[in-house]
Amino acid sequence: MAVTAAQVKELREKTGAGMLDCKKALEEANGDITKAGEILREKGLSAAANKAGRIATEGAVESYIHAGGKVGVLVEINCETDFVGKTEQFRTFCKDIAMHIAAANPTYVRREEVPTEALEKEKEILRNQALNEGKPEKIIEKMVEGRIGKYYEEFCLMEQQFVKDPDKTIDQLLNEKIAAIGENISIRRFVRFGLGEGLEKKQENFAEEVMSQVKL
Repeated sequence: MAVTAAQVKELREKTGAGMLDCKKALEEANGDITKAGEILREKGLSAAANKAGRIATEGAVESYIHAGGKVGVLVEINCETDFVGKTEQFRTFCKDIAMHIAAANPTYVRREEVPTEALEKEKEILRNQALNEGKPEKIIEKMVEGRIGKYYEEFCLMEQQFVKDPDKTIDQLLNEKIAAIGENISIRRFVRFGLGEGLEKKQENFAEEVMSQVKL
């Protein structure tokens, strides 16, 4: 299919790659921007991929306290220079990530952090679910691998849909910021506190509450 200038522009803004490289990637991906971005990353042509190996030790520890003090988040996000760490664009990104964590309640930053024991336990639950559904044993393992992706999307920050823009994941948002800012950026760690966490209490939808505050 023919690649439009608008598609090339959008891909270039997201990845920071050259226009010709973006055009070739889009042609290879038949116009699919997400797939084209993956092609660029695999070839090491995206700005995010080129900067990923650079050391990032500056940055900020950002906080977010939900209205009423029910949820609090601290997140450490690193960049390469103190200058970038003080820019409005970087600090806004940090605030967005802290707010997202408050709303989406991830457990890990990325899938590599999921303990093997927790992963195997989840797979066992999924296997039993498939058996109870009467699925043939020969396809159960494939089903489990497919469903485990949903587990990562729920519990791993980088694979969650951004609460302010569900059309992109946190990983995609991060890569956009790397391309726009021009430095490697890394979400290192976070901690989230919920008022009365671990105690019996009325269940509330914090994601909806957080987003309602954003829209005010």
